[in-house]
Amino acid sequence: MSLHLTDVTLTYPDGDNRLTALDRVTLSVPRGSLTAVVGPSGSGKSSLLAVAATLVTPDTGGVTVDGVDTTGLSRGALAALRRRAIGIVFQQPNLLPSLTATEQLQVMATLDGRPPARVRRRADDLLDAVGLGAQAGRRPHQLSGGQRQRVNIARALVNDPVLLLVDEPTSALDHDRGAAVVDLIARLTRERGTATVLVTHDRDHLTAADRTVEMRDGRLHPAPEVHRLR
Repeated sequence: MSLHLTDVTLTYPDGDNRLTALDRVTLSVPRGSLTAVVGPSGSGKSSLLAVAATLVTPDTGGVTVDGVDTTGLSRGALAALRRRAIGIVFQQPNLLPSLTATEQLQVMATLDGRPPARVRRRADDLLDAVGLGAQAGRRPHQLSGGQRQRVNIARALVNDPVLLLVDEPTSALDHDRGAAVVDLIARLTRERGTATVLVTHDRDHLTAADRTVEMRDGRLHPAPEVHRLR
């Protein structure tokens, strides 16, 4: 398994008490598969992603990414693990307005110390993979919302992660563009062998997932079976 959460509990201060965001959550995601996590706002979906991304340390329980038990790792070691093994697709693309699509990817790969020539080839390959090869030289204001989200996805994949975490990728898109983005994530998951967790409140695009789980009050539950068209 490229992601394994074991009996994870996470709480936050809430006045004189503590609010439970995750309540004994266990989840395993193998490479080459897409797990969708659905649930209402405030159910714990974002907390689940933050823990899986090693951005937040749970109160109890274990988090294993690409065979590495993250318990007790230093901040530096966690940052290195994120750079090497984890790609994150944020809800909003947050692209740098002055950079082209290619340059958005190059910045991320250069931060990891990769040779510039290899970085450029990798960026071009990924933009081709998400259908944006012809828009590689365009800046964010020259791209549609769906195209910006595709750059966001390509950027998350530039360091060839084993774990891909996707946060509400369709929230700013209409139905058709949202469906296209989820289908793209599912295809890239299988082609590139990532273990992908996609958090969404939108149940209309779940047919692309290999498995769907539902989060309620910080706990994971099996979701109703979704009819898949594949």
